[in-house]
Parts: sequence; structure tokens; C-alpha cells
Amino acid sequence: QVQLVESGGGLVQPGGSLRLSCVASGIIFSINVMGWYRQAPGKERELVAAITNGWKTQYADSVKGRFTISRDNAENTLDLQMNSLKSEDTAVYYCNIKMYGMDYWGKGTVVTVSS
Repeated sequence: QVQLVESGGGLVQPGGSLRLSCVASGIIFSINVMGWYRQAPGKERELVAAITNGWKTQYADSVKGRFTISRDNAENTLDLQMNSLKSEDTAVYYCNIKMYGMDYWGKGTVVTVSS
């Protein structure tokens, strides 16, 4: 079974930065896509950023220019550098991998942006 563990969440002031990390472990073969999703209170889960094995990236319009996604295939890790954070970035952030048509999720890490 695949396990994903996120870390790096916390409380930051508007304009601050955080770096989220995700480590995948277990039986893992040829991860196709890794990504970050988030879910704010009262809202549906949304894609924040994704990166393929070909290193193509995709970002939500709301985070373009502020967030950067990266991956290390050898280590099966995924990072999300978040800069210029806004209050609307407050959410639970989830790590996701897609492998052989299957989705795997972490438990999430809480990001709170508040003064």
C-alpha cells in the first residue's frame, strides 16, 4: 500500500512563505503525476499545482506566480514553495499521486494565513 505524508504547514502572516513537503512510501512504481490540492472551510477541494514525470507543471490561476511545485523522482518526494501568502490560501493541503490510473492521498497539512 502507498502512503503519503505531508509536512510543513503552520501559521503564517499575510505576505509570508511556507514550504510544504510530501514523502511517498510503500510499493511505488512509475508515478505519473504528483500534485497538491487544498480544501478551505465551506469549499470543495481544488487543485493547487501538479507536475508530471515529464516535468510539465500546472497551477491554479489563484496561485500562479506565487507557488512553485517540484519533485524528486529518485526520492519520491514532492514540494510546494508558497510565497506571498494570502488569507484565502488558508486551507488543508493534500498531497496526491496518480499511478497506473489510481489516486493516492495524504492526510493533509493545515496552512493558516492570518495576522
